[in-house]
Amino acid sequence: MKKKGFVSLLAVALLTVTMLSGCAAPAAKGSAGNAAAAKKEDPKYPTKPIDYVVSFGAGGGNDIIARAVAEYLSKEWGQPINVVNKAGAGGAIGVNEALKHSKPDGYTVLGTSVTNTSTLLAGTVTLPFTIADFQFVSKVVEDPLAFIVKEDAPWKDFKEFSDWAKNNTDQLTYATPGPSGIATFAISEWLDLIGADFSKARMITTVGASESMPKIAGGHITVGVLSVSEAATMVKAGKAKMLAVVSGKRSQYFPDVPTADESGIKMTVKWWTGVAVPVGTPDSIVKKWDEAIAKMSKDPAFLEKLKSINAESSYLSTAEVTKMVKEETEKYVEVATKKGLRK
Repeated sequence: MKKKGFVSLLAVALLTVTMLSGCAAPAAKGSAGNAAAAKKEDPKYPTKPIDYVVSFGAGGGNDIIARAVAEYLSKEWGQPINVVNKAGAGGAIGVNEALKHSKPDGYTVLGTSVTNTSTLLAGTVTLPFTIADFQFVSKVVEDPLAFIVKEDAPWKDFKEFSDWAKNNTDQLTYATPGPSGIATFAISEWLDLIGADFSKARMITTVGASESMPKIAGGHITVGVLSVSEAATMVKAGKAKMLAVVSGKRSQYFPDVPTADESGIKMTVKWWTGVAVPVGTPDSIVKKWDEAIAKMSKDPAFLEKLKSINAESSYLSTAEVTKMVKEETEKYVEVATKKGLRK
């Protein structure tokens, strides 16, 4: 997809969302409005259902982690937490809806990840929100990224695939939610490390892993860089092949798959997911979510749930995740600027 075309689509999509939101609900108008709103404390919170916005399609990593969190906290608090998928524009539509057009009352939360925070903010300058519009709550999961190709792909290992990609970069296609997707940054880093020209590889834009995996398995896209949990089902079903995981250690769910490091390719990208709320949300509600997620991250029942979806708990507190995202965004702004991804 042409980058200029993507930016135009993003602008149109966000404009549409803004218009619809303005007509449909008397929500606060942006973070300034949110921050100015009275921080009315609600000691009985939650007293009604909560919307948990996922800014990607159903079935992807963001979605399955959000559903696990929603299931746990629904039981913990005795109120339904409903996962609502608002995909599009590389995750920007859902972020905009959750943080800029929802009341800061704790009844709309956003499922965050590296793709709808750090890399999105780094790669897109036309967004109607900034990092200041995120009230980060906690990090929940950190899942290694993995290089995925179709099951009958001719490369026996990651080294052989990397050698092919270096010599045939103009034939390489990769799946990503867009120029600012974490997969784009992962491919960029990988091609740099193997001495290939990133500009020659061709981006194929999808709404997320749920769309990427079938296309990779069918051979319509050469490679996807997805979290282990996103790729696990189709890899275990024999529909796709995992060549390497990007981590300092092998995944506990795929112990036979080597790390990129083991092939001499030392990458730094990582995938994580967490929770954020609109700026202006009462501190007591932010604290309640953070404390509940901290408790959840140690609960054997939740850890068993994560095992069932091939994910790993990696809790960070409100202060820790806020610092992490700030530093990560600064790093990716440098990368995006260097690679011409910042549009």
